[in-house]
Amino acid sequence: QVQLVESGGGLVQAGGSLRLSCAASGRTLSPYAMGWFRQVLGKEREFLAAISQIAENTYYKDSVKGRFTIFRDNAKNTVYLQMNSLKPEDTAVYYCAAATWPHQLTTQRAYDYWGQGTQVTVSS
Repeated sequence: QVQLVESGGGLVQAGGSLRLSCAASGRTLSPYAMGWFRQVLGKEREFLAAISQIAENTYYKDSVKGRFTIFRDNAKNTVYLQMNSLKPEDTAVYYCAAATWPHQLTTQRAYDYWGQGTQVTVSS
């Protein structure tokens, strides 16, 4: 069992930056591909970014390419999402997730473990 805890969310002005962290406990993260998703109340949870086990591959939603960067530090058992040039439409609850098999990482069903989420609010 892997427990994931997100942190780093908060309130930021449009154009600003935030770095989200996803820390794991219970097991090491290194065997897992990792992903970040977000959800606005009343809408579907959407894929943002994913990274393979040793970071040889990364994947992004088109709308966040060039603004968001996913990276991991397996020694610290943590995955990050660096978010720059934030827009009000980026306001959502952000979730990290861990996948045992690195297939279809843009889909929710690929992931076995989820964190509780962290709120990001971008003011205009």
